[in-house]
Amino acid sequence: MSSCSKSDTSSTDIIGNWKRGSEFEGVGRTESVTFTINSKVYIGGGFDGTNRLNDFWEFNQSTGSWIRKADFPGTARSSAIAFTINGKGYVGTGFDGIKKLKDFWEYNPETNSWKQVADFAGTERYGAVGFSIGNNGYVSTGYDGNYLKDLWEYAPSTNSWTQKASLTGSKRTDAVVFVYNEKAYVLTGINNGSYLNDFWVYDPATNEWEEKRKINSISDDSYDDDYGANITRSNAVSFVMSGGKAYLSLGNISGVTGTTWEYDIATDLWIQKTSFEGAAREGALSFMLNNRGYITTGHNSSYRFDDLWEFLPFAEQDDNDN
Repeated sequence: MSSCSKSDTSSTDIIGNWKRGSEFEGVGRTESVTFTINSKVYIGGGFDGTNRLNDFWEFNQSTGSWIRKADFPGTARSSAIAFTINGKGYVGTGFDGIKKLKDFWEYNPETNSWKQVADFAGTERYGAVGFSIGNNGYVSTGYDGNYLKDLWEYAPSTNSWTQKASLTGSKRTDAVVFVYNEKAYVLTGINNGSYLNDFWVYDPATNEWEEKRKINSISDDSYDDDYGANITRSNAVSFVMSGGKAYLSLGNISGVTGTTWEYDIATDLWIQKTSFEGAAREGALSFMLNNRGYITTGHNSSYRFDDLWEFLPFAEQDDNDN
């Protein structure tokens, strides 16, 4: 009797370079939020190891400078979500160290001011994912005492929430999401101690979820031989660049990791890139500016970080820019 096994494949040469940038000017922190408005990035909130925070900062890519903006007026929190709609930033949900939260707030960069909007219509939670497509924002997954997979849509035009089709796959917390061509890609995360390998795409035009290939080595085909269990993780970061490539880095899989993977949206395939060149961590932030991907903040054990790194996915690794 012969057994069925995958064929051997050679590993793709690993490429990519991490370049250190202008440090985040606030205190080191983890589990913060970020949103981007008109080529400016806003970062705030989170946990510094002792206190939850409510300060907010604006990053100017052209100058590398950070400017403190109006403090977030709601309860200081970590593990919240944020998204941008029509030139305004939105922040909500999270954890204040005692209780889970569901309030929501809008930031107007033109007036540097915040106002409270309708509370999130789902349960109080933290560790959710948030994203925006078109004129609406979305919140899904997270933890309210139970692992979650419900999906809610926020319409700023009516200041109201509508429940949409729940994620078809596993319930989870500490997942990642990225948006490409008006669809949201949700993957990774943890459920009852298990790191999840299912990968889903949500289309708001049809209110339907589509499953992509699993993100670990599970098939009898050769395409995933190099995956192993190395893509699965929780509390990671992701961002998408032009050309249909998305990137997943950092997080925790039985310990913090700095491994980085590139996802080709057209082919539904992953290849490994150069690992993050700073300290491995979880609870970091990622953002895109002018098709340039960045990672900042996060924690590793008792350390809370404030360093900023840019990822150059097609450059050779260069230790001289660290």
